[in-house]
Amino acid sequence: MECNQQRNMSFCNCSYSPCSRKGTCCDCLQYHLRMRELPACCFPDEIEKTYNRSFEKFAELVQSGKV
Repeated sequence: MECNQQRNMSFCNCSYSPCSRKGTCCDCLQYHLRMRELPACCFPDEIEKTYNRSFEKFAELVQSGKV
């Protein structure tokens, strides 16, 4: 299966500009899961910009109804 990086970029909200994984979702997901995180696309923009992409932060957002 080929990666559709251009299409993926339409919903990638990663604000880390030098990221080499932008638009390559499988690489991004593998990287963040190894770090006990979720990728940027799982977070609202204002939270994503804090770079706190931890499972705990995501759970906090779910519990507060923000995700």
